[in-house]
Amino acid sequence: MKTAAVPEIRAEPIAPALRLLVLARVAAETGATQSELARDLAPYVTHKLAPAEWRDTLARVTTALVVNGAMSMSRNRAELTAAGREMLVRELGGKPLPKTWAEIRDVRIMARMLGLEGASVSRLKALAKPDGLRAAILVRAFALKIKGAPSTAKLRQALATVALERAFGNKLKGGLGDRTGLAPKAGRLLAGQLAIRPRDFGTDGRLVAALAAEQAGAFQPDADSLRTAILRACVARSLAGEPPRAAPPPPVAIVRNTSGADAASPKPEPVKPARPAAATRPDLAGFAHVVQSAASARAEGWPGNRKAFISHVWSVVQEKHPEWGLTDIEFKAMLAEAHRTGHVVLANADLKDKKNMKDLQDSAVAYKNTVWHFVRVET
Repeated sequence: MKTAAVPEIRAEPIAPALRLLVLARVAAETGATQSELARDLAPYVTHKLAPAEWRDTLARVTTALVVNGAMSMSRNRAELTAAGREMLVRELGGKPLPKTWAEIRDVRIMARMLGLEGASVSRLKALAKPDGLRAAILVRAFALKIKGAPSTAKLRQALATVALERAFGNKLKGGLGDRTGLAPKAGRLLAGQLAIRPRDFGTDGRLVAALAAEQAGAFQPDADSLRTAILRACVARSLAGEPPRAAPPPPVAIVRNTSGADAASPKPEPVKPARPAAATRPDLAGFAHVVQSAASARAEGWPGNRKAFISHVWSVVQEKHPEWGLTDIEFKAMLAEAHRTGHVVLANADLKDKKNMKDLQDSAVAYKNTVWHFVRVET
């Protein structure tokens, strides 16, 4: 007895993201009615389609999938055929599908959106949790390389590394690996420079949550908001004729206004800086040369022991190179890296004079177990 061949599913002129979402919703154990499809998928499409337009579009999608043999309808309830399920399983990574719509959406579709279809079971399950989803968004958005489970501390370190490399205009040869040597608070401040509105987030958890929400385009950092934002972006791109994979958007450029405050590029018409700061910033050797020159101009002491407050050096650099668009946090992190690599020599204040307390506080650079206050001048 011959086995019936599985019918081939032909491509239809419908948005791939809508086809994927409909198939995924119908893949739930009990299938789905037309009203359930309209209700459950509405949050991801109504930013582009009016309610009536969405109902008409959904009717066309389901009709096309039934005609092509991917779905069957019985008493107004849709279910996947063997061919439809095979196609969906293949598109979502080849692993057996969960039984509920929530699990399919929160784990398998998110994995598809974030390029994790072939990930291990433990990594896939982590996507169902807020921390796991946020981590996956940031790893993809910033191309982070993290060994093992991405804890908030590891994410902070990796994000600080990205921020430091960007501070040098991405001109560091060989990269930085996954360590900056900065103390946790200093690293968090540096990583916070990647935000639309750079600031101190207070904790690693709040830093990760806020950056993940920004990268996903979500208004809130909770898991439901992140998923909705990712799927809405996917649908928008798909309706525009792009593939259904929804990579998080690139970081929003920070534009320095004339008052020195940070301002995010406004939407929906982003304002692009005339000359990106990253293109004007020097490499490590060039930065060290500028720092040494500025330190020589502001150094105090006697021959063999001349040094300048870091805050004084920063003032000179800021005045002479406004085109770099640096913040004091980026400058101090760059300075610590220049010290680590031997391009400059930093020193700490052994005896703290109360008359210079503000200069000392403004100059402080926390690096590992030391706090630096001065740039040492060799001559």
